[in-house]
Amino acid sequence: MMNDTTLISVQNLSKRYAKDAPNVFENVNFDIKKNEFICLIGHSGCGKSTILNALAGLERQSGGTISMEGVEVSGPSLERGVVFQSHALLPWLSVADNIGFAIDAKFPNISKDEKRAKIQHYLSLVGLGGALDKMPSELSGGMKQRVGIARAFATEPKMLLMDEPFGALDALTRGNIQDELVKIIEDTHQTVFMITHDIDEAILLADRIFLMSNGPRACLAEIVVNTLPHPRSREQIHHDQGYYRIRNHLLDFLVHRSKKLQAETDRPAQPKVVYPARDNWDLL
Repeated sequence: MMNDTTLISVQNLSKRYAKDAPNVFENVNFDIKKNEFICLIGHSGCGKSTILNALAGLERQSGGTISMEGVEVSGPSLERGVVFQSHALLPWLSVADNIGFAIDAKFPNISKDEKRAKIQHYLSLVGLGGALDKMPSELSGGMKQRVGIARAFATEPKMLLMDEPFGALDALTRGNIQDELVKIIEDTHQTVFMITHDIDEAILLADRIFLMSNGPRACLAEIVVNTLPHPRSREQIHHDQGYYRIRNHLLDFLVHRSKKLQAETDRPAQPKVVYPARDNWDLL
């Protein structure tokens, strides 16, 4: 359950890659609460992955500040776990040793029994409790990505950053892992910031959905509050009328309003907050 404590604060964030080039994005402002699941959506070129990398401390912004619990983010930290589209498993280590490698980095004095218990626990969370001794070459693409997710959770980060983690998977595998992730988040209340191009995925997972206008000079234009009740499931979510209100709102933004915003010169620094699932919103 999300609480009111701010974990991450982003103020006036901007990024450019060359002195004379336009900003990729600018004046990006948002907060993330503890235990909140955020999805970021926008067209290619708006700087989504750059924002995630800046939150992770893997890339420096050109302007603005990022702070975590009041401390400025200045580099990578195991307090912020990252899951990329590629699983990035070490091929010469078993599944257990891949996760154990991350645990050793976070908890260098942990006992062998405690480490083994953590490995088993987090593999069980992603439905791979029986894969401890398998090598990555023995796993399917979806299984590898599940191990990558388990490894990120095993370091017990304060925040998990996910950059289109299911983008390379087929639809069936993607759906199965989404189901696993829903269960994990319900159990762990992990704070998550996730990039996705899949609006149905965002509606299923997110508490709030951040919408970026088109780049260059992209901005965080809207924050869509997802008021659909928890727990959510892929089988049931489409029976809720609010689902279609949110979905239509997101589609309209991506198809029409994101392009219009790119052409506007006078744009507010603070994103508009909307509640499409509320009864007083008409279907678009």
